Order: sequence, then C-alpha cells, then structure tokens
Amino acid sequence: MPNVSTKVGVIGLGAMGAPMARNLARAGLLASVWNRTHSKAAALAAELGVSCASDPADLARHCDVVLTCVSADADLLAVIDLLIPGLDGDKLVIDTSTVNPATAIEIARRLAEIGCGFLDAPVSGGVEGAKQGTLAIMVGGDARTLERARSTFEAIGKRIAHMGPVGSGQSTKAVNQIMCAGINQAVTEALAFAEAEGLPLDKVLEVVSGGAAGNWFLDKRGAGMVRGEFPHGFKLALHHKDLEICKAIAARHGVALPVVEMTLIHYARLMVAGYGDEDISALFREKRRMFTETK
Repeated sequence: MPNVSTKVGVIGLGAMGAPMARNLARAGLLASVWNRTHSKAAALAAELGVSCASDPADLARHCDVVLTCVSADADLLAVIDLLIPGLDGDKLVIDTSTVNPATAIEIARRLAEIGCGFLDAPVSGGVEGAKQGTLAIMVGGDARTLERARSTFEAIGKRIAHMGPVGSGQSTKAVNQIMCAGINQAVTEALAFAEAEGLPLDKVLEVVSGGAAGNWFLDKRGAGMVRGEFPHGFKLALHHKDLEICKAIAARHGVALPVVEMTLIHYARLMVAGYGDEDISALFREKRRMFTETK
C-alpha cells in the first residue's frame, strides 16, 4: 500500500502529467500541482481538491516529493532552478520527462549541492498507460532513493525497473524511443502496402494482430489509421524531439542509426505540413503518399 503520509507535487500537466496527477490523487498522495499555464493547474487542482502552487518553489516547500513532466531539456533545467529555493535535503525530485542523459546528470549535480535527492525516471505506455496507472518506469539513481520513491511510482506505474546511476533511466528511454520509431515505420509502411494491394484493411488488422506481427502500436493505433484518424496521443513533434536526443547519443559513439535518421526525415515533412501535434501514427500519411505518388 502507498505511504499516504508522503505529499507529492506534480509540475507539468500535459497529456502525461495530468493523468499521473490524477492517479496520485486517487492514491491519496497528491498535495499540489503547478503548470506554466496557470489556468490548467487551477482547473486540475479544483477537480482533485489539492492546492494550486503559485510557483515551483511554493510547491516544493509544501511537498516531500516533486514529480516533473515537461517537454524539453531547457524547460526542465529552468524548472529545476525555480524549484531549488523550495527544496532541501529531506525532499526528493523525480523527473519523468524525456531528456538527454547528460541533462539528468546535470540536474543531479545541481540538486546534490543542496543535499536534495534526484531520480531520472522517464515513462512509457502512452496516454493510455498514464490514465490507467500502468506505465513502465525506467529509473536512474541511487537504489535507496528509489525505495523512498516507491509509493509514488506504484501509484502511476505497473513496472518499475532500476536501470543504474542517474542518466540510466534516460538512456533506457532512448532505447524505447528507437524501438517505437522502428515499430511505427514497420506498421505504417505495411498498412500502406496493404492498402495499395487493395486489401480490406480492417481484415488485415484482425489477422496480423493475432500472429507474429501483433504489437501494442498496431492494437492501439491500427483502427485509427485505417479510418484516417490520428488523435492526440504521443505527439509526432515530441517523438521527433526524442529521436534527436537518440541521434545525439549515437553520435557520441560515432554511429548513425538508420531507422532514427529516416524517421526524423519523415517526421520533419509531416511537421512542415502541420501534423506535428497529431499522434505518431500520422506517419501513415507519409507512407500512403509514397505509394500514391508512384501512380
């Protein structure tokens, strides 16, 4: 059972942060929320019956654990700097954003100067997993610090894996994002191929989902692609940002990752066309175009 004496604050109430906050509230752990757009935080605070912090430091002063979920490295570092005046050695910061491992290491360094604990803990499982509290959580940091955070993690996730020191969580998330790119490429390309062959796509989904090609992405996004619908899920522009991180990490090893490189090209085209806020399954648009332009 969660330790309900722990007070958790959530910073960043987007597609992933808001449902994580709701699950923390259900577990009796959520005490406060903050978001750059104040109205969003105020609305969620009223819904959940928790405080709406005036700024990150205010949230930190009234919470034992601060969970952050923001989009970009620079934004996260700015939030950390705003948090620091409200932090001390008894508090813990958990970051669930997707950033460069080097950014996580830098945050740990800044927080260590005031004795505050830190875990980089990116998550996977999509908006569905965030809503259902079934996220996979990839944790970098001290194992004893992880135990302090366990009740928080158990409220938002189903699988919690300690991957090693700070930065290891983000490196593991990079692995996840590379795989997601490959799966997205394979599924969208295969369905575009099936469409070009004149096959009934609903039946294609049914039969291949039950065989060796079955996967989460096909199951959760296949029907929408067939209907030409790409609702808000994992934004294509955010995956593009994550793959740029993967590309930078690979460059440190002196290698290029073909799947990552090609996906970045495809995503860039879609973003220019105005589809960056759609789910990554919008790659199906690009694959369809590949077949129709040959006719």
